[in-house]
Amino acid sequence: MDYQALAELLYPNITETPEEVEARFPERNNPEGAVITRMAPSPTGFVHLGNLVQGLTSERMAHQSDGVLFLRVEDTDAKREVPGAVEVLINTLKHYGIQFDEGATVDGDSGDYGPYRQRQRASIYHVFAKKLVAEGHAYPCFCTEEELSAMREQQEAGKETTGYYGKYAIWRDRTLDEVKEQLDKGASWVLRFRSTGSIENQFKFDDLVKGKLTITENNVDHVLLKSDGIPTYHFAHAVDDHLMHTTHVVRGDEWLPSLPFHIQLFKTLGFKLPKYVHIGPLMKMDGNSKRKLSKRKDPELALTFYKAEGFPVEAVLEYLMTLLNSNYEDWRRANPTADMGEFKFSPKKLNPAGNLFDYAKLTDVSKNEIAKMDAEKVYTLLTEWAQEFDPDFAAKLTSDKDFAVSILSIGRGGKKPRKDMATWKEAKPYMGFFYDAYLEKPVFDERFSKEIIVSVLNKFIDRYDYADDSAVWFDKVKAITEEIGFTSDMKAYKADPDAFPGTVANVSTFIRQAVTGKTNSPDLYTVMQILGKDRSIDRIKKVIEDLK
Repeated sequence: MDYQALAELLYPNITETPEEVEARFPERNNPEGAVITRMAPSPTGFVHLGNLVQGLTSERMAHQSDGVLFLRVEDTDAKREVPGAVEVLINTLKHYGIQFDEGATVDGDSGDYGPYRQRQRASIYHVFAKKLVAEGHAYPCFCTEEELSAMREQQEAGKETTGYYGKYAIWRDRTLDEVKEQLDKGASWVLRFRSTGSIENQFKFDDLVKGKLTITENNVDHVLLKSDGIPTYHFAHAVDDHLMHTTHVVRGDEWLPSLPFHIQLFKTLGFKLPKYVHIGPLMKMDGNSKRKLSKRKDPELALTFYKAEGFPVEAVLEYLMTLLNSNYEDWRRANPTADMGEFKFSPKKLNPAGNLFDYAKLTDVSKNEIAKMDAEKVYTLLTEWAQEFDPDFAAKLTSDKDFAVSILSIGRGGKKPRKDMATWKEAKPYMGFFYDAYLEKPVFDERFSKEIIVSVLNKFIDRYDYADDSAVWFDKVKAITEEIGFTSDMKAYKADPDAFPGTVANVSTFIRQAVTGKTNSPDLYTVMQILGKDRSIDRIKKVIEDLK
């Protein structure tokens, strides 16, 4: 076979050489050791937690080394592409702090190594495809879908490995005339890689997460270019990562089976192989066993879930860092106020088997993160969330900012701040009672008569003075407690509960329920100071009327 003639036959219009293409993508001017990496998602419209894990890993590796993180859209599979998916992807990752130095943008490209959408790079791939054909490393295959299906059925029936290889690679060694005949008929064809590998051979390979792997050579003649001239992921990523000078490829370990082919492809093309970072899956407990998070079964896989629930970005990132590097929690304890970016991230500390996603732990982390924020920041983030997901609540919050901030200031600051909220969705149940529209009618403990409750509330109204400090306020509550035959001595009550019909805790709860509608609330004295005397007393009087 005259491979040069075959290359000219297949790609007569490709006149540019690989060297000329490479000249358009010069070496990057980054410091030694800088990581050049990318996120390279398919535009399917579904942005999931795994994307963020890969994005965070890539971002940390790039930016802590003075490197580059770029976004390349791998849109070679037109059937899976969803309109607007690129914009969703970029905006979602931006929401979670993943900032790209270059790459695809909502309305185009930014950077010197584009285009950053693979369908726009078709002519580039054809230059390298022609090179492979001319060197005898690739050939056209005219098999129909029916022929490939029959071949697969035959392999399965014989319990053989499925694929286009060996005796099944029926177009591998055809003559130039046979190829011409098919082209003259207008037959559809794909370009296949001519593998020289054997499954009898193995070699060692170092992955930055998995460690030293034993790899079996690839013997399959995989498709490089589809019938429409658009490359498969395998071919496109090799060419693009070479031209964009990618040093590290971060991706899920579902790509490990393709690694033998990718190594072979880089070598055949004469490209330097990047370092690979294969991340294990995110898993969850399902009964007594672990399984991968599933798009179909687990709403928490989608990043939109965390935004809708109201988890602050800081909380999600903080939690993911505890998953990604086992020493992160120790570092955080030693550096409680440091920026996350100061932590020295290492891909080698990723769990090779993947991580168990723990929703309860995320919630705890989120409570801590919200507790550390000042009231102004909480107000800003809560209002942003509410404007998108609870407009009525947002209107209440923004109608009187000072009032809302004073509520959110309760128990905030100091060595032991309150940890009332894990998500912004929990804010309305926590503080909604401050707004009359959300005030619920109290349901009192049936152990206590209406007469006792009304008596307590009337006595409290008679003695309430807005100017009292918290100590005087509570002394008055204790005095009422003793007057109705309850006790304010909790030790005595615990020693002999039957000796008292109730305690100061019960009396406080009656007042709390009358003011807030709830049995649990932030410090009641502070609540009444924020509500003001008139609103507090009016609420108590209304409850008295309802009880009569």
